[in-house]
Amino acid sequence: MSEPVEVVVARIGRPHGLRGEMTVRLSTDEPDRRFTPGSRLVLGGSGRVLTVDSWRRASGSVLLRFTEVGDRTAAEAIQGEELSARVDADERPEAPEEYYDRQLRGLQARDSRGQPLGRVTAVIHMPAQDLLAIDVDGTERLVPFVAELVPQVDLAAGTLTVADVGGLVDDDAEEAR
Repeated sequence: MSEPVEVVVARIGRPHGLRGEMTVRLSTDEPDRRFTPGSRLVLGGSGRVLTVDSWRRASGSVLLRFTEVGDRTAAEAIQGEELSARVDADERPEAPEEYYDRQLRGLQARDSRGQPLGRVTAVIHMPAQDLLAIDVDGTERLVPFVAELVPQVDLAAGTLTVADVGGLVDDDAEEAR
């Protein structure tokens, strides 16, 4: 088993009610796994550890309550903070075609011929699909993270393949053909 790493699972939103419950914006596809009562999450840069008391979905929102946050004032004090879970560095999502952001950041992006394009610097979660931010010679290019455009991810090799689509990563892609 490898060393644990911290993975951002949510950002705290506004308080809900008077007893310390708060809305959260999820950064995980596994809330049942991350927010089970008794789970311990790390708060933002402070490193303060909070224990999940309960969580639920209500009117399109996710509501979370911590044992250490007993009222609205305490919830307001941590509004906007990120919540992280400590997970084993080798842990993978349950579905084989899914990846954690931390697994994708730093991968070498290559074209279909294996030529280097750049490095993944971030994963941006959008309503329609996730985007990979790839640094190509100092310029950030956004590539939709869908199978048609990113057909292969090889974590062991530290690479992913980006389809050869003109203008997607390289302005001169059409001319190179």
